[in-house]
Amino acid sequence: MGVPYVPPSPPTYDKYLPEGFYILRWQEPGRAEADFGRHDAKTVVRNIYILFSRSEIPIAKANQEIMDLVDPSVPLPHWFTEEDLAIYGALYEKSGFKTALQVPYRSLDESFNITDPIVKVPALLIMGCEDYVLKFPGMDEYIQSGKVKEFVPNLEVIFLPKGTHFVQEQFPDQVNELILTFLKNHISS
Repeated sequence: MGVPYVPPSPPTYDKYLPEGFYILRWQEPGRAEADFGRHDAKTVVRNIYILFSRSEIPIAKANQEIMDLVDPSVPLPHWFTEEDLAIYGALYEKSGFKTALQVPYRSLDESFNITDPIVKVPALLIMGCEDYVLKFPGMDEYIQSGKVKEFVPNLEVIFLPKGTHFVQEQFPDQVNELILTFLKNHISS
């Protein structure tokens, strides 16, 4: 959900997106930790949910950090409750954000020595039409043109019209039903 399969290769974000692009910022060791460290875990989670629920790619200016992109008066998305925020915030308060930064942001440059990048099993991609990932250079075309199916030939793509990057949390019943239907259609007897 949220990001289609792309065969392993060195990322090229730095060629197409400005230095303030959130992935570039979060790849830099210590930068996100310093940015997040200015806030409690609950505020960081709140800001991430607000940022990633928008249809625009999070890009900071030279004199900003990613957390500065969120105005504290902006409400949470209607589908993400204060109770959700308290639970997620408490989990990150205990664990920190190290793993969330490592995978995927800081592991994008790793070599996985995959000799055959073709996904040979049935796969399902559920994305929101308002997901900011679709604005990554070439991403919408990669999916819409069917180029993704060169690497995942048996891919079923479903777009939810009002969905954002957190489509599974926005529309849990619909996403669950789509997944269950997909699994039922691909269970071999």
